[in-house]
Amino acid sequence: MSKTMEPDLQNPLGLSRGEPARTEWKHPSDHWLRGFVLDNRASLGTLGVFIVMMAVFMIANPTVFTTWHLYRSVLTTLPVALFVVVPLVFVVTCGEIDLSFPATMGFASWVFALVVQAGYDPFLGIAAAIVTGTLLGFLVGSLVVYGGLSSLIATLGMNFLLRGLIQIINEGKSMALTGLADSWAYTIFSSQLYGIPVQIFWAIAFVVLSAMLYNRHRFGTQVRVVGDNPDSAQQMGIDVKRVRVKVFVFVGIGAAIAGTFSVMINFTWWPTAGDGYLLPVLASVFVGGTPTWGGIGTVVGGAIGAVTVSFIQTGVVAAGLSGFYVQFFNGLIIILSLLGHKWNQARYR
Repeated sequence: MSKTMEPDLQNPLGLSRGEPARTEWKHPSDHWLRGFVLDNRASLGTLGVFIVMMAVFMIANPTVFTTWHLYRSVLTTLPVALFVVVPLVFVVTCGEIDLSFPATMGFASWVFALVVQAGYDPFLGIAAAIVTGTLLGFLVGSLVVYGGLSSLIATLGMNFLLRGLIQIINEGKSMALTGLADSWAYTIFSSQLYGIPVQIFWAIAFVVLSAMLYNRHRFGTQVRVVGDNPDSAQQMGIDVKRVRVKVFVFVGIGAAIAGTFSVMINFTWWPTAGDGYLLPVLASVFVGGTPTWGGIGTVVGGAIGAVTVSFIQTGVVAAGLSGFYVQFFNGLIIILSLLGHKWNQARYR
């Protein structure tokens, strides 16, 4: 071998003395900012829709949208939706759907109202409501998973059944719980701190913990794998049935918390509690970027979707339009958001 063909072990890159070493080539997606955008594309898309919507509303009526009273009223009721939207992201990611959560909200909040009306501590009522929601979620999940029923039909039937049971027993009568205002439970969970509703802080904590559970915990990984391919998940050693039941239990717990907060906000329990949340909550999940085919989802996107849907009605009325336009703009924003997510998600599905 000639001298020129021998490898230079002291200078393997063939650089001349004093010449700086060449940097290693990296893919553009390796950059932290580009990687963050790619990983959170759905959530950022939903945030973009919300920013554009709020900009339009602010231009239409800057007087209303520059005052704190508007935002305080929205933040008062927004947590109720967040406690249900986030668990539904798990269910939809798992390839299922749950339409029974409005009745679960009503039933669990009814148990809470009964305990408080009987003179017991509201904290005991909260615990009873959460236990009730857990049991109802387990019942719904068992019907779907072990009973082999369609989640769409089974949960819709449970929604009618539970709502009918509430109406039969109460005969349409409500319960006034004025004593809640003097309790520690109200002070901790539903009062105000420097003019900000306390319940929004609890809702944010719930979203953060759920996002960590979805993205960083084994349970979240199992939910995504089961939603993507149940057969592969079974071969990997995942108990598919148990995971599917767990997501329905999670919805039951979230619905119970949401129902309890709604009672503490209004100091009244109504037999129709939870009825008005069915379509807005489902819209929030899909506007947030969780597709219907399973295996993919975003908790943060669902939370931003809930904020977006919550501001639609307030913004339309504040912009000077009548309430008849609310449903039109609801549908318009939902469809535009879904079209945007369809364009985004086709790249990384």
